[in-house]
Amino acid sequence: MHYTSTPALIRSLTRKRLTWDIPGRPYELFLTFDDGPVPEATPQVLEILENYGVKATFFCVGDNVQKHPEVYNAVRSAGHATGNHTFHHLNGWKTPAAEYLNDIALCKSVVESRLFRPPYGRIGPKVIKHLQNDYKIVMWSVLTGDYNRELSPEQVLTNSIASTKSGSIIVFHDSIKASPNMLYALPRFLDHFMSKGFKFNVVEADDRKEKR
Repeated sequence: MHYTSTPALIRSLTRKRLTWDIPGRPYELFLTFDDGPVPEATPQVLEILENYGVKATFFCVGDNVQKHPEVYNAVRSAGHATGNHTFHHLNGWKTPAAEYLNDIALCKSVVESRLFRPPYGRIGPKVIKHLQNDYKIVMWSVLTGDYNRELSPEQVLTNSIASTKSGSIIVFHDSIKASPNMLYALPRFLDHFMSKGFKFNVVEADDRKEKR
């Protein structure tokens, strides 16, 4: 089963250590992309964002950055924010803490950022404790499910719109697997919310900037 909106109980229990949304920002949304950069998807995302004049935050897999530096540089040159998504897209519930932290450090060698998002949203308490002074650990309030082959592009769009509200952090994926759903839903998602007066901003590592 796919949950587009993260259950409120989970968010409330972990809010002090994990960022699920950015409250107090009426008519602002925070668009994020996971698992890139890859030449088969990321440039198309960049083109869409440029057409709409929108900035987003890309949580990058270090191995992809190393393989496709020109695509990563295009993300940065376009003025988007980037974050650490581990080097090998590791599952934090299945990887020993020391190995997981080493993988984050390896990603840091190619993605210099104080933003971190755990792949699959899975992260252990030891890792959270180790990272929380150096990183803002960014989760999400809306998981579009664009990667889910059981969801149609129309379902991805409808579910995402229904779950989004002011301050939401929304996750799309600039990956090959997610591309069919993502490339359908993304421009229509932007059309919907921009027509209602919403603005899109990047996630800031410094909370004080977000509260300006």
